[in-house]
Amino acid sequence: MRATTLKAVAALGALAMLTAACSSNPSGGSSSGGSSTSASAASFKACMVTDTGGINDKSFNAASWAGMQAAKAADPGKIKAVTYLPSTTSADYAQNISTFLSQGCGIIVTVGFLMADATEQAAKAHPNQKFAIVDCSYSSGCLKGPHLKNIDQLVFNTAQDGFLGGYLAAGMSKTKKVATYGGLPIGTVTIYMDGFWDGVQYYNKQHHAGVQVLGWNEKTQKGTFANSFTNLAAGQQIANTFINEGADIIFPVAGGVGLGTAKAVQNADSSGKKVYMEWVDTDGCISAAQYCKYFITSVTKGIAAAVSASVLSAANGSFAGGVYIGTLKNRGVMLAPAHHFASRIPTSLLAELNKITQQIESGKIVPATKSPV
Repeated sequence: MRATTLKAVAALGALAMLTAACSSNPSGGSSSGGSSTSASAASFKACMVTDTGGINDKSFNAASWAGMQAAKAADPGKIKAVTYLPSTTSADYAQNISTFLSQGCGIIVTVGFLMADATEQAAKAHPNQKFAIVDCSYSSGCLKGPHLKNIDQLVFNTAQDGFLGGYLAAGMSKTKKVATYGGLPIGTVTIYMDGFWDGVQYYNKQHHAGVQVLGWNEKTQKGTFANSFTNLAAGQQIANTFINEGADIIFPVAGGVGLGTAKAVQNADSSGKKVYMEWVDTDGCISAAQYCKYFITSVTKGIAAAVSASVLSAANGSFAGGVYIGTLKNRGVMLAPAHHFASRIPTSLLAELNKITQQIESGKIVPATKSPV
């Protein structure tokens, strides 16, 4: 998949993300613009299997669905329908893929690291069926091999923008304590946390500061996890612990669980504590707008654009499988706009972030991570 293709659909993917955030289809599994979702020789249907967080997780499932919708909007003449099946548990992955195989989908998009085995097994058994998987590749060890040409691997070097998020958090913290935690201890989660931790250490080095990171240590790979992408109560409890320990900026890498953290931050604000956070995957001021005032920024990856480009390639006959890696340089990962904090971030800190971005893009700075993409 080519970076130029992603750039061509990036704006449309962002628009679709906004649409999905405001009017997702929680009860159904299709968006066909009035056409049937049944496959025929004259219609291309793109199909998606969600991870257990659900289509409205405000994170990677929602962003992937936005990419499906963006692809249809970009070429409605060829893509007659996009549809999804939700997974309640991991046991649903293979069954949902099987259901779509029987429907003649032009491409089946699976969302998340945890869907690797089910996706790879189906791709091996059906070599003429096109697949794309989000947050999973052979190089990361998520897919085991041998390499299959009918799988598009959509992965993101979020250590890069995680580094920027950590540097920004360290620069904005008043208590000199920031925190991060994950949903599950898997590579697509810990790569964000690695980058965040490393960004804080770089800030400390540059400013001779002593900002602490609660919840994660990149060197030991030990930290705090909710063991869920859906348990909001766990997110709130973890955040409350961090707040009680003095953290004033929290970065949850836990999908919808982060909404529990946002609630804890809101409650802290009501009690007079100045606590803020950074959202993950998508622009939180779009996907979780009710908490926008607490988001310094969002550490995002271009899932919608990547999924859209993969679906379009399958629809127009240019699908070739392989791997796409989102980076700062190709705009596949980035910090979202600061929104409410735009005038509150010191210009000197913004200048430092711009310089660091250029240094990461050039390879002068390589954020430390134990999680390959």
